[in-house]
Amino acid sequence: MHPFRTPSLRRAAVALALTLAASGSAVSATTASASGDGSRAATNGRAWFTSWAQSQQEPAPTPLRDQSVRMITHLSQGGGALRVRIQNTFGTAPLTVDAATVGRSAEDGGGGAGAAIEGAVRTVTFDGRPEVVVPPGGEVWSDPAALRTGPQDDVAVSLSVSGTVTPGRHSSAFRTNYLTPPGSGDHTADASGSAYTQTTGSTYLVSAVDVRNPALKGTVVAFGSSVVDGTGSTDCGAGCTPEGTDHRWTDELARRVTAELPRSRQFAVANAGVGGTTSSAACPRNPAGIKGLDAASRLDRDVLGLHGVTGVVYYYGTNDLANGCDAGQILDSYREVFGRLRAAGVEVYVTPITPRPGYTDGNNLDRHAVGTFVKKRNSCDGTCDGVTDFDQVLKDPLKPNSIAPAYDTGDGIHANIAGQRALADFLPLPMLLPAASRR
Repeated sequence: MHPFRTPSLRRAAVALALTLAASGSAVSATTASASGDGSRAATNGRAWFTSWAQSQQEPAPTPLRDQSVRMITHLSQGGGALRVRIQNTFGTAPLTVDAATVGRSAEDGGGGAGAAIEGAVRTVTFDGRPEVVVPPGGEVWSDPAALRTGPQDDVAVSLSVSGTVTPGRHSSAFRTNYLTPPGSGDHTADASGSAYTQTTGSTYLVSAVDVRNPALKGTVVAFGSSVVDGTGSTDCGAGCTPEGTDHRWTDELARRVTAELPRSRQFAVANAGVGGTTSSAACPRNPAGIKGLDAASRLDRDVLGLHGVTGVVYYYGTNDLANGCDAGQILDSYREVFGRLRAAGVEVYVTPITPRPGYTDGNNLDRHAVGTFVKKRNSCDGTCDGVTDFDQVLKDPLKPNSIAPAYDTGDGIHANIAGQRALADFLPLPMLLPAASRR
């Protein structure tokens, strides 16, 4: 059995294993370091890279009870095999998954096929077993599943959950995911989606998908709040209906990588945005619901716990100012997080804080101070590796507290689909490659 990822989880796993062993059961939990090919930061010769992620942020409002879930994950890059991460981060009881599968989603970006799977449905195992028990606060990575995928493929991850348990979720999937009714049991092997009669706009339990692709140069993780998560990415303007899904700037960036870079310089893109969160935990008006979701608190789980990570685009700060943090508190959090990332061998690219209606003069002075620090020597005064100045892309030159009207969803904070695309187009792709690949 492979170890859990942190000492506290390891202790929980041992305790649970001892309990279950008495009843003839066992805890199965694989980590991506199996066979030495999945360290948390990529180095030469690694084969596994996180191709999709959505960070767990809270318990779901309704428990699961002896039913199946089918979560649609949109890969930034493909590979010859994949594996999935299941988390019980916010659970207070063990999570029992008694079956799991993967397959290509027939929905293909919102084409109306619902929960159906196109082609083969592949069984997913954990240490060779079809079932796994994840302790409260724990996580597991599956064994490799032999499903070949390509860039921008949609993969359905289906899990059968036994008993009654409240799952963790990412509340804003920006697409439809699927559940069978309570008490309906295992439908993970169904290619048809007919049993998945319930829908949700959240992503349950599944928080990352890795692909095995030794040709990739790394994974770049976008880390921040709702402006990273994708708020606004379903808005294409008045009277307009978006074509399909996956219009976040990170999705657009992944498509640029595939289309514009040679095959020898491809990298994956993963999204670690959580709406409403802050860089600093010290903001006096931080609501109770985001406690423990500040950047430093979730860095290990949501960034360094992914695989092949070579770079981070850090896009935090607007909620910090709105919640009462000053420049000093924000910069203290920046320095801590940047230092931990760079110590792990991860390059850090930072955007100045973007506009927001309602900023006071004091807020704008703090925003200017943070922006000056970020831009100093184009390296956060030597603490980061480069600047991605999204403030220049989004700002309205006539209203400095708002974003440009062409990019505005109407709240003055979040970018619509055109704005999401403008952010992705602004990023220089060679900069995001790991240093060794830029030569």
